[in-house]
Amino acid sequence: MEPIYATGMAAKLRSQWDRDAGLGQNHNAVKFLGQDYDSLRAQCQRSRTVFEDPLFPASISSVGFNELGPRSSKTQGLRWKRPTEICMRPQFIVDGATRTDICQGALGDCWLLAAIASLTLNDNLLHRVVPHGQDFDGSYAGIFHFQFWQFGEWLDVVIDDRLPVKDGKLLFVHSAEGGEFWSALLEKAYAKLNGCYEALSGGSTSEGFEDFTGGVTEMYELNKAPADLFSIIGRAVERGSLLGCSIDITSKFDMEAVTFKKLVKGHAYSVTGVEEVVYRGNMTKLVRIRNPVGGSGVDGAWSDNSREWDSVDRSVRGRLQNRSEDGEFWMSFSDFLREFSRLEICNLTPDALQASQVKKWSTSLYQGEWRRGSTAGGCRNFPATFWINPQFKLALKHPDSPGQSDCSFLVALMQKDRRKKRREGEDMETIGFAIYEVPNEVR
Repeated sequence: MEPIYATGMAAKLRSQWDRDAGLGQNHNAVKFLGQDYDSLRAQCQRSRTVFEDPLFPASISSVGFNELGPRSSKTQGLRWKRPTEICMRPQFIVDGATRTDICQGALGDCWLLAAIASLTLNDNLLHRVVPHGQDFDGSYAGIFHFQFWQFGEWLDVVIDDRLPVKDGKLLFVHSAEGGEFWSALLEKAYAKLNGCYEALSGGSTSEGFEDFTGGVTEMYELNKAPADLFSIIGRAVERGSLLGCSIDITSKFDMEAVTFKKLVKGHAYSVTGVEEVVYRGNMTKLVRIRNPVGGSGVDGAWSDNSREWDSVDRSVRGRLQNRSEDGEFWMSFSDFLREFSRLEICNLTPDALQASQVKKWSTSLYQGEWRRGSTAGGCRNFPATFWINPQFKLALKHPDSPGQSDCSFLVALMQKDRRKKRREGEDMETIGFAIYEVPNEVR
């Protein structure tokens, strides 16, 4: 037994040494499934072949298992094609990554697309996920790679560029122009990470935010919004946070239903800015929203051609309406609170923030598990065993501002690898946590 114990300890120590040396950070990501992008690409270039990924094959198993499974009408006639077979001159990114590069296909992953669209607002964040130096030019070998944050570490995911096509068109994410492929390839890498494309159907924008940044997400129910939410949003935009919003569905008939203001229920939007303008002598709060699938925006007050803009100073109006992005629109903050159900804000970790930004977070990550019979104490309805749940003690020592005692902190609880288990009929578990203040006398 001793050699097994030693080997286990050695592996554990080696893993810790690797982490201490920076493995798992964005600049030194863990190679997902052991695949090394540089060596695989060099191997293809030497043999003058294009890469075929044996670990995420061009087969129906990579597409789905139920609604996108082998018996589904959605996958009938599906073929896999490389961008070089789809158009004459494929491009990876043209004139920078923009929201119009991200058009939804036959997959219900608008939550993911809203998160990707938010990435395009920040080149620094985008290129942590979409590494530089990838294209279809002379070094092309049919292989690409993307990086995602997963439960405390960054993973580098390698894919080949065979994409699902039906009736001559990409089945899933595509660019509006049709010849730009970074978003489709990013979606494929994320599908590989989660087992298949269908595993991406349905979700929360905050999940995409976290996997693209390693940030910590907070959520606000807008019917119970705090009084200072507008300033919270403003500060979040200033420090480069990613923001998403959505409208709840109340029944299956609500899915993709359109409200009177032309907003889509169950659909994920991005929040891209806030502004206060003088309107008829009063300060009016506005919010800028982006629809990841494009379109003309909303109807009513502060929509593109509404009368409200006629009463705003011309220079202010010009600055706010000078938008190059289709699908982006303004609405009043009061309408925003009334029309939308939920706001998600992803606060970026220090390594993702620009050096010039003053306010940063410090972060700590704790691993734990609920194990039946030892650490699974149940919720607070079970007071006799509740105390055996994993506990973590936090000491807050750095106030938000000098001379103040207030110290803000965020707590996030994540479940590992639940999307991958959808194929076996499993999904997210109901989990939660409680926060208690420790009295001075027992500290």
